[in-house]
Amino acid sequence: MSRMRTCGSVKIQLIKKSREAALSAVQIFNNPNILFKSETYIVLMIIAWTYLLHAYFKDKHIDYRYIDKNKSMGKRKFYQVRDGDYLYWDLSKCLNFEQCPLSNDCKNNLKFLIGLRNKIEHKMAGELDDALSARFQACCLNYNKYITEIFGEKYAIDKYLSFSLQFSKLNKEQRELIEDYKLPETIETYIKTFDAGLTEEEFNSEEYATRYLFVPKTANRPGQADRVIEFVKEDSELAVGLNKEYVLIKEAEKTKYLAGQIVKLMKEKGFSKFSMHKHTELWKKCDAKNPKYGNGGLVAGKHWYWYKKWVDFVEKHCNENKEIYC
Repeated sequence: MSRMRTCGSVKIQLIKKSREAALSAVQIFNNPNILFKSETYIVLMIIAWTYLLHAYFKDKHIDYRYIDKNKSMGKRKFYQVRDGDYLYWDLSKCLNFEQCPLSNDCKNNLKFLIGLRNKIEHKMAGELDDALSARFQACCLNYNKYITEIFGEKYAIDKYLSFSLQFSKLNKEQRELIEDYKLPETIETYIKTFDAGLTEEEFNSEEYATRYLFVPKTANRPGQADRVIEFVKEDSELAVGLNKEYVLIKEAEKTKYLAGQIVKLMKEKGFSKFSMHKHTELWKKCDAKNPKYGNGGLVAGKHWYWYKKWVDFVEKHCNENKEIYC
């Protein structure tokens, strides 16, 4: 009985620590006086998710301590640090555990943030706040979703949070500054490489990155403009106009593929003889890297990425030449 109480007590403490870390992350990110926002948010949210999954494993009686393979000698022995405390799973280990309760898209979001943290902890990252806010937003919404689903409504944190207000709207010069801002080359390369490894469905998932489109609204009658966010019907005239803008935004976020990924995709579709050499021959023959065709482009001046348009062309080519590639 005492052991059950101890287990329950540890779980509650982990949940509390998790919520405190998540709330601190969002409050710091929304604080206009703090400049080190993104870096702090990422670190605190990784801590929050780690505690949350530890609480889940504790509740399911899953031992989340690292095993010391050097001292096991046939009997399981857990790794201990110098002060004698056990070493518990980090977030990456939790995400890769087969009984992890999170969706694949949520895992992708967290794996992206873990990799980004590893990049920025040794180098200056520049202004990440605007460039990656969609992924930060998704991380926040995912956290509230899963802590509620796993442990109940009483642990939800959305009631403590509100939309961050600002003193002025963006003028033309400010918008251009944000649009033209260039991330450090190492960070940009990391982002492009990670995104290129996702399917189009994974990239567009709201659990990976949550994107909103806001437009100023002119109210026609009292009470219409009392909220910052207005929801409109899908078939309304306003929605049609917004959808056109959204398509343009979505087009700018094309999924990118490395050549090796295209070769792998073709092999998975049954074209076992399609190789990197064959792919190189094909794009050279078609002059596919010519900018006028819009098949892909260089990222950070180093790596060439192909768009879905070229992947579809390659698949069509393979289907038309099955006797060569199958």
